Amino acid sequence: MALRRAPLEYNRMWQMRLWLFGVFFFLYAPLVALIAFSFNDSKRNIVWRGFTLDYYKKLFNDQVLMVAFANSLTIAFLATIISLAIGALAAILLWRYRFVGKTAVEGAFTLPLVVPEICMGVSMLLFFTRVIPWPNDLIWPLSLGSIVIAHVSFCFPFVALVVGARLASFNKEQEEAARDLGANDWQAFRDVLLPHMRPALIAGGLLAFTLSLDDFVITFFTSGPDTITFPVKVYSMLRFSVNPEVNAASTMLILLTILLMIVMMVTQSRAQKKAKG
Repeated sequence: MALRRAPLEYNRMWQMRLWLFGVFFFLYAPLVALIAFSFNDSKRNIVWRGFTLDYYKKLFNDQVLMVAFANSLTIAFLATIISLAIGALAAILLWRYRFVGKTAVEGAFTLPLVVPEICMGVSMLLFFTRVIPWPNDLIWPLSLGSIVIAHVSFCFPFVALVVGARLASFNKEQEEAARDLGANDWQAFRDVLLPHMRPALIAGGLLAFTLSLDDFVITFFTSGPDTITFPVKVYSMLRFSVNPEVNAASTMLILLTILLMIVMMVTQSRAQKKAKG
């Protein structure tokens, strides 16, 4: 026999539902409007004239925008690979060893997560242009390489946190058992520790890729005149007017980000089910 809910409980449920609806509407209504108006057959976003795909055709025929998108993908890919290596090693270091100043090192790793991006962007610009004043002020040209270095600086802490959380559930006795059976350090890492880390590496890599692909502030400060990324290009288009082509470009970036986040969530869910099973 089902238990009846008290009137006060019904009122609380409706209040919670109404609150959640308001929160989700506030967060996602602008994104839905942006996606909808990317199909608007009008140059003005405030008036709906009909459905069209012309602005998506213009988007894919815009060579400058496609080059910017290719630059963003290249930067995100390189930053993800480097961040995975540095972040995984940092997580293993903090998980396996005890040393003086470990708390300070952990705090230093998380510092890029809390420092405002505008501060990181300015500091990176100063780093690339003013570190060594001789023979000139520029020690590293502001190009794709400088953007990759800047992106790694704020991406690898995310990887380290995700991998570190995964390592917290690892039973060290498994690694010791592998060594007792004749495995060396590399074999124990490859056959025992690395499979346990794999879901976290995938999730951390996708998170780093998404953060790098979407970044604008730090990229804006560390990019040169000959290197432009997709978010920076979209911003330059917004300086004149918000037209459906800008909406179409933003929609493509949103869909790619959502796709990567879905892959990350599915990977984590499968890893959790496998661990419980």
